[in-house]
Amino acid sequence: MTDPTPVQQRIASALGVVAEIEAAAEAERRVSFLADYLTGSGASGYVLGISGGVDSTVTGRLTQLACERAGKRFTAVRLPYGVQADEADAQQALRFIAADEVVTVDIKPSVDPLHAATSPAGGYQDAARADFVKGNIKARIRMTAQYAVAGRLGALVVGTDHAAEAVMGFFTKHGDGAADITPLAGLTKGQVRQLGRHLGAPDALVAKVPTADLEEARPQLPDETAYGITYAEIDGYLVGEQVSDEARRVIETAYSRTAHKRALPAAPVALG
Repeated sequence: MTDPTPVQQRIASALGVVAEIEAAAEAERRVSFLADYLTGSGASGYVLGISGGVDSTVTGRLTQLACERAGKRFTAVRLPYGVQADEADAQQALRFIAADEVVTVDIKPSVDPLHAATSPAGGYQDAARADFVKGNIKARIRMTAQYAVAGRLGALVVGTDHAAEAVMGFFTKHGDGAADITPLAGLTKGQVRQLGRHLGAPDALVAKVPTADLEEARPQLPDETAYGITYAEIDGYLVGEQVSDEARRVIETAYSRTAHKRALPAAPVALG
């Protein structure tokens, strides 16, 4: 193995990545963080959308444990667009998480009229662009619903972003990228799975092929297909391993191109 490049080190450091974790200690650290933050905030509890993937499954269980410790309530929110193809996975995740409350919101009646109302006269000439825009509307409506539930309860919204998604900018700005607290921050995808196994999450969910499932033309599109590289390559890059020149190019290009997603809104700086 060659030493990581300065750019590789800088990116990993910016995202808070460490090469190795001890799952039990890491789970405890993150549960304590969630519980302490909640207690200090004065909020009634946490709210999180559950999709049936490993990220929301692990985040959900950490959050439920934190709420139990803090004497607060955790509300899990199901946010299907009509009928979700992998609804069985979502229900399995809910059983494992054992949230205090489950709220279900079908986002389709909100997404479709909004997309239609904001589409150009005659529709999009580029069907792929229309699908992409609609997918982002889905992600933003899901977060709007979570904040509506949190507002009713006086709670905080939990996000599922981790380092492997963050480095690729693989989240919707003001959608799944918007949250009050992100307990998986700094973890690689493999480390998220480590926590899942430690917590006792179902094997099928821990090993499940990750998908954002926002595009209707390409349903259940695997994240890795969208990236053009694998999570193993992304994780390897983040923990300082040698990766192919192509993987390095894809990761560093994505990181640079999506910098605005990881930053506060741009603003003019006052002069001297």
